[in-house]
Amino acid sequence: MWFRNYSIEEANGITRNTILEHLDIIIEDIADDHIKGSMPVDHRTHQPYGLLHGGASVTLAESLGSLGASFIIDLNKFYPVGIEINANHIRSVRSGRVTGIAKPIHTGKSTHVWEINIYDEKERIVCVSRLTLSIIEKKF
Repeated sequence: MWFRNYSIEEANGITRNTILEHLDIIIEDIADDHIKGSMPVDHRTHQPYGLLHGGASVTLAESLGSLGASFIIDLNKFYPVGIEINANHIRSVRSGRVTGIAKPIHTGKSTHVWEINIYDEKERIVCVSRLTLSIIEKKF
């Protein structure tokens, strides 16, 4: 599925100086059919009542889906841009780490659709998200 083989180190290197680094989002696995990453639930990702902020969950979801899309396309010719994301927040989390698993539903020439499920440390579903990306041709 991937345009080429990406290492975990390479994937995490791409996140330097981005919101992913700021939120300590770490890519943990690039498998044949998905990309997996995690994020802490702490002062950086809490809302005022001490729960995981829904926006932080959406940030994890969009980050994993966008990174996955970028690994499928030729980045010398194209780049992915998120055009729509939705999220259903199912369970609250106060601490620990949450883990997202992003899988492609559709990988066409001009659009990708990704499903991203986020789980707590007990592997209970926290958030279900779907991301649509536009695949833009670079103008040289």
